[in-house]
Amino acid sequence: MASRRQRQVAELLHEEISQLLQHGTRDPRLGFVTVTGVDVSPDLRVAWVYVTTLGDDAERQETLAGLASASPFFRREMRKSLSLRYIPELNFKVDTSLEYGMRIDKILDSIKEESDNSPDAEAP
Repeated sequence: MASRRQRQVAELLHEEISQLLQHGTRDPRLGFVTVTGVDVSPDLRVAWVYVTTLGDDAERQETLAGLASASPFFRREMRKSLSLRYIPELNFKVDTSLEYGMRIDKILDSIKEESDNSPDAEAP
């Protein structure tokens, strides 16, 4: 379980990285990227930044490569604006929870549809 300080630093990083992605980067690989969450290690030196992006797997990998190459830029800019002792090392990961949720919804809808169309279903 994350400590209060970890949650505070994670929220700060989330806001700063989102702002930098929106206004500070010029890399075309970082077109439609949304930061969905940030986890920070207990020593506050490593952060895992979860992002979603449009496109297929190849485009996602290209976006992750762009984010990894922009990581020093993000850290440098955050050093200027945040008053933290250590600016964490940033590790970017694709957040697949939205796709997973949509897949579950589709399965549940198909189950509901099958039960509605089954001959065993009783009419009210």
